[in-house]
Amino acid sequence: MLDSFKEKANDTLYAAGYTIVLIAETFLNLRFTVEKRKEILDQMFIAGVGSLFVVSVVAVFTGMLLTLNTGLGLKDFGAEGQIGLLLTITLTREMSPFMTALILAASIGSAIAAEIGTMKVSEEIDALEVMSIDPVRFLVFPRVLGFSLMVPVLCVYSSILGILGGALVGHFQLGIEYIVYFQDVNERITSIPGLKDLYTGLFKGYVFGLIISAISCSHGLRTYGGAIGVGRATRESVVTSFLMVIFFGYVITALFYRE
Repeated sequence: MLDSFKEKANDTLYAAGYTIVLIAETFLNLRFTVEKRKEILDQMFIAGVGSLFVVSVVAVFTGMLLTLNTGLGLKDFGAEGQIGLLLTITLTREMSPFMTALILAASIGSAIAAEIGTMKVSEEIDALEVMSIDPVRFLVFPRVLGFSLMVPVLCVYSSILGILGGALVGHFQLGIEYIVYFQDVNERITSIPGLKDLYTGLFKGYVFGLIISAISCSHGLRTYGGAIGVGRATRESVVTSFLMVIFFGYVITALFYRE
């Protein structure tokens, strides 16, 4: 029992250290951004357009659900008119980065882990090293940079759709006029606290994108054991990404909004 725990702890520490070093090596390759611009744009397209439909559907229904549940609670106090303000805060600061990150971790992050993991077990990574091609620069750098740049864009997109979905529910089920709703949204976004919410959400989106892409690449590069190993690496990359998104989401909010 104790030996098993120690082995698991050692594996976890090794994985964490490997991923941190991988992120550091990725930043050291930033000087090759222009050279790798085509690969980076390809990864941005995959992360953005490849998940656009799912992000759109989830964003709209998240805004509708938040508006309905919060609005029904506020209606008991006669404050349902404030739903536009509350929804804007919730989406820009927390929900949009969170749900976007989870969607991308499950769809694009798992694909990255499986793709690189397959290359690892088929010895394609070893072949790159034999040809003096750096796997981090060739495989990891474009994916991490493209992915992390695309997540904040999707966060803004999902916030807009969530607010629009909330407007529909607010009007048809809570009786809130569109002009009142969008006035509250506009006042919050253009205020100093609203801008802080927006910048916090964008920063979270970038951090989440960096974490998810790095974890996915890390698990892919450490894959072993053939097809079973690829499946294991893919599953572990998604689970680890989920846990890190939740953890760092809390840490960033605590740092930005502590008294």
